[in-house]
Amino acid sequence: GQAAEGGPIPMALVEIDGRELFRVRGVSAFPAEKRAEVVKEAILAVARDPKIQPDRLRAVESEFSTRIMAGDQLVMTLFDADAAIEQVRRQTLAMAKLKRIQAAIEDYRHDRLPETERAAAIKLLTATGAILAFCWLVIRANRCLDAWAVQRLQGRIQAVGIQSFEIIRAERLWEALRGSLHGATGLAVVALVVVYLHYTLVLFPWTRSTGNALLAMFVGPLETLGGALVEHLPDLAFLAILYALVRYALKLLRFLVDAVAQGAVTFSGFQPEWAVPTYKIARVVIVAFALVVAYPYIPGSKSEAFKGISVFLGIMFSLGASSILANTLAGYALIYRRAFKLGDRVKIEDTVGEVIEMRPQVTHLRSPKNEEIIVPNSVILNSTVVNYSSLAQERGLIVHTAVGLSYGVPWRQAEAMLLMAAARTPGLWEDPPPFVFQRELSEFFIEYELNAYCGDASMRYRLRTALHRNILDVCNEYGVQIMTPAYEGDPEQPKVVPRDRWHTAPAGPDAREKPTEPGTE
Repeated sequence: GQAAEGGPIPMALVEIDGRELFRVRGVSAFPAEKRAEVVKEAILAVARDPKIQPDRLRAVESEFSTRIMAGDQLVMTLFDADAAIEQVRRQTLAMAKLKRIQAAIEDYRHDRLPETERAAAIKLLTATGAILAFCWLVIRANRCLDAWAVQRLQGRIQAVGIQSFEIIRAERLWEALRGSLHGATGLAVVALVVVYLHYTLVLFPWTRSTGNALLAMFVGPLETLGGALVEHLPDLAFLAILYALVRYALKLLRFLVDAVAQGAVTFSGFQPEWAVPTYKIARVVIVAFALVVAYPYIPGSKSEAFKGISVFLGIMFSLGASSILANTLAGYALIYRRAFKLGDRVKIEDTVGEVIEMRPQVTHLRSPKNEEIIVPNSVILNSTVVNYSSLAQERGLIVHTAVGLSYGVPWRQAEAMLLMAAARTPGLWEDPPPFVFQRELSEFFIEYELNAYCGDASMRYRLRTALHRNILDVCNEYGVQIMTPAYEGDPEQPKVVPRDRWHTAPAGPDAREKPTEPGTE
């Protein structure tokens, strides 16, 4: 029922010897609990008086109330407001409660008869013997099962691990198994004891309330869980079907992605290396859509606690995941921009290195000094990226160096010497051929720039070193002095190294190093 203000009407239970009779309402001047206690005491007073027979109880009608009387003794009074709660006429409610009170009086007197008490005592002794026998059987069965497990299973249990790393040792698994057996035995014994206590306590009227309370303490949570499970069975079935559909869709999408990544299936304008990142994005979208659809069907999703936790997690994610989300989006943007791929030699701002790993958050580079450099993807997205490898294999990467030679050296001779040095350098392409630029006519020398093509960006530094060595050798052979980095005047002797001094100790005839094969850096 509802109070006049729209709130619940205060009600209290009338209970005799652990048996629920009915509930009564109260008012502010006479609370429901107080009224229930008065009615209970009146019923007990009638039940304890052997002179009053239950069939002598009657309902006496008046203009505003109905009184239930036992002779001249008032048991309880009913009003129209009481009948309104039950949505019946006052006289009908009075007759129903009269019958219930008569039955309660008969039960009260029957429970206290000598033959009833003797029968309860016999049932108590029988139940005690039965519970002792059942507990002995359960414990005995546990011991037999434990001995069988020791004999048959202990030697077969192996550790759980990944390759050589043990996650769970075999001893721990064995202890968990034996603990489960002992725990199941303990639960069985506790269940038997609870059933025994409830059965024996409800045999006697003085302890029946305690027995009912004991059973409710253990069975109440199970009933609540069972009722909730039955209530949410349609929602759980929907969630199970949705999970199966999403899982099947992801498997089908994964199968298609693997085919695209391997080149078995092609789409115009879609690169194979985009397949796996696209699958990850699609997986997030599908799972997010499934969660949105499933949210109303999740048990407890409409509760205030669930909503509060959802809001809290949303706030925490928005505050703490902004940089993570920015780097992740930048990582996927880099993949689709095709700025670089694994193995490419790149320059990001002032950092030069080979791309060794691409993750959603960061990109790992290996510098020419074998240093690992970790760059956030958001930094890469907002920076200029120079990719030395993207055009190297097809069109070649130009290795270049600048050399300053005297105005006294004819430019035709200078260019011929530089081209000769490039021809002596293994790893540089002959087609397209090397070429020379005259970059600057400075005050004391002419600055030449030698350019030559190579097909491996990772060899750029080694090839440039070998090229420098050959330039030095060619200039020494033809007696041409290199004028850079600075020049103040002509020396008495040209600063060149004659051929007979090229292998001065500790250098030997094999001291001239050659660049390694492409890909060994």
